[in-house]
Amino acid sequence: MSLKISNCDARRLWIDAQGLSQAPTGPLDVLGIIKALGFVQLDTIRTVSRAHHHILWSRNQNYREPMLWKMLAHDRSVFEHFTHDASILPMDVYPVWQRQFRRMEKKLAARSWHKDKRLLTHITERITAEGPLSTHAFDTTIKGKPKMWARPPHKLALDYMWYVGQLSTSHRTNFKKYYDLRERVIPQKACAQTMSGAVELDWLCQQALTRLVFATPAEIGKFWGTASAREVADWAKTHMGKQGSGLQDVEIEGADGRWAKALAPADIVRRLQNVRPPTSRLRILNPFDPLIRDRKRLMRLFGLDYKIEIFIPATQRKWGYYVYPLLEGSRFIGRIEVRAQRPQNQLQVLGFWLEPGVAWTSNRTAKLSAELKRLSRLADVSDVVWKRNTPSS
Repeated sequence: MSLKISNCDARRLWIDAQGLSQAPTGPLDVLGIIKALGFVQLDTIRTVSRAHHHILWSRNQNYREPMLWKMLAHDRSVFEHFTHDASILPMDVYPVWQRQFRRMEKKLAARSWHKDKRLLTHITERITAEGPLSTHAFDTTIKGKPKMWARPPHKLALDYMWYVGQLSTSHRTNFKKYYDLRERVIPQKACAQTMSGAVELDWLCQQALTRLVFATPAEIGKFWGTASAREVADWAKTHMGKQGSGLQDVEIEGADGRWAKALAPADIVRRLQNVRPPTSRLRILNPFDPLIRDRKRLMRLFGLDYKIEIFIPATQRKWGYYVYPLLEGSRFIGRIEVRAQRPQNQLQVLGFWLEPGVAWTSNRTAKLSAELKRLSRLADVSDVVWKRNTPSS
């Protein structure tokens, strides 16, 4: 019989696995946070602080924005590549990431991204001679009528070589990416390690499930973006009940009371016994936080119907441009739209909404005020200003 995990326990397990059970205080270990999460997604939008910084700050509020870029550019303890999106990964992952380079090469070959061999050679020669270069160092133009998201040939070429592992991200300046030869960025030890495709897949699946705690094959495959649901299902068959690296069938209760089948690591019972209730601190989470990035999983576990509305015309938005979910304990209690206005030295609250059935209290008012003040320090502004009425108790 499969192990049944209640919705309450499932939420606690998931929140704990994402590093959000405890108050975000204490000694700061940025690399440790990234390793525990597996990777941190990058995003360009900076209404308060870009997603990657906000995600790290949510785990430890001693974090500040320059720390991540130092790890990428100087320490070389992390590297940048593509999971489900551009992400920062621990350098320890690089040896198994050869699988992703091969997958991307096969995928992009079908799109003929690399058909201009002379352009690839030209870019390689320039970077070899001049050092790290950004896309702005090149000047090619789009031929024909531009289409949405169209990019000039040199950008496609740079991205192709980056996706397949020939180039690596040397550093970012004002979020602008600089490309360099892989051997000048990635430590030789990481480059030299090789392993079979089966070992790569096994490691990636095991590590994904460890961080997901319970998941379907599709969710395991989507975690790193390196394997299909079919590949994961075949992997699971060979590991079910295998001593030392076995899997266990579980059933997870959703927020609506329905049960769904999933896989869990062999230590799931121990993790259930040790999981603690999450802190009651109110948390303002980034829309791309790993706890909520999978919107279907979010809805299933927490009953929160959430989507980001940045691509929706303003007149058609239900909430706002960039709205942050509010987590209290193991429950989402509301949403808030905030924006840092640095010239005015302000963190401005543009919108606030409670979830159905949530009563607003003076205690929650105090907790939200404290979290907004902490968030203002991340944005390097001093004043929190409500542009709409404050929530009433």
